[in-house]
Amino acid sequence: MRIIFMGTPDFAVPALAALVAAGHEVVCAYTQPPRPGGRRGKELTATPVQRTAEELGIAVRHPASLKGAAEQAAFAAFEADVAVVAAYGLILPQAVLDAPKQGCLNIHASLLPRWRGAAPVQRAILAGDKETGVTIMQMEAGLDTGPMRFAAATDTYMKTAGELTAELSELGAWAIVRVLGDLDAYLPIAQPVDGVTYAAKIDKAEMKLDFAKSSDDVIGQILAFNPPGAYFEFAGERIRILQAKPVVSDRIGTAGTVLDKGHAIRCGHGEIRPTLMQRAGRSAMQPDELLRGFSIPEGSLLT
Repeated sequence: MRIIFMGTPDFAVPALAALVAAGHEVVCAYTQPPRPGGRRGKELTATPVQRTAEELGIAVRHPASLKGAAEQAAFAAFEADVAVVAAYGLILPQAVLDAPKQGCLNIHASLLPRWRGAAPVQRAILAGDKETGVTIMQMEAGLDTGPMRFAAATDTYMKTAGELTAELSELGAWAIVRVLGDLDAYLPIAQPVDGVTYAAKIDKAEMKLDFAKSSDDVIGQILAFNPPGAYFEFAGERIRILQAKPVVSDRIGTAGTVLDKGHAIRCGHGEIRPTLMQRAGRSAMQPDELLRGFSIPEGSLLT
């Protein structure tokens, strides 16, 4: 098929590579414009999709908007059979949605209609969902409201957002190749009316650990916000907890208190024990190693 691919971050890269490997003709890759980045934060840095497309010899376009008539005409001029969208980052106007013969298919990182919106992976983890997945959806004007062609699930157990996103990107690549291999076998089906939830964009304030919550919920914060890492503050420094395990205990204490030399932390209900931590500007390390140079004594209250 003649395909326009539309994506931006690492999540989208496996799908682009899989479509090419499956023998489809990717006539153009649309992605976000290069942004300032690099070590100094000033050099213009191409997106992962742009870098991959260029390596594969695929033409790249990165318009700041698709609302203009000229951009919409350029899109239509590719005469694509279908557009495949994976975390592109721009709203597609109706003229763009209608241009490909088979419309636009989205690789969405949830089991729709649960977690429509911007942050489905993190929201699934925070909510304690036992499973999530990817849905291949026929796009329409609404926010992830289009009919579904295919869905594939995976478990979420003790996976960080980074690990789960990487897994879902591979699952989505497999799913889109399967669907495009025989579109007639995967006819669009309307999403259920029941079970709709919205995955709001992550607010940075949510990354601060709330030890007043249960140990399960605190573990959920740690998993959902890695990367970059949920954090607490102590002695004027921000410390990230990248991994931890829940501890079953009947010890009492104020939420946020360090309970023992093993670095157990009291929660509103239960305890957690960090297993991987990180100070600002340092590498991730085991708690014993980190605390050799930064003491957090037993009885300390973390905020």
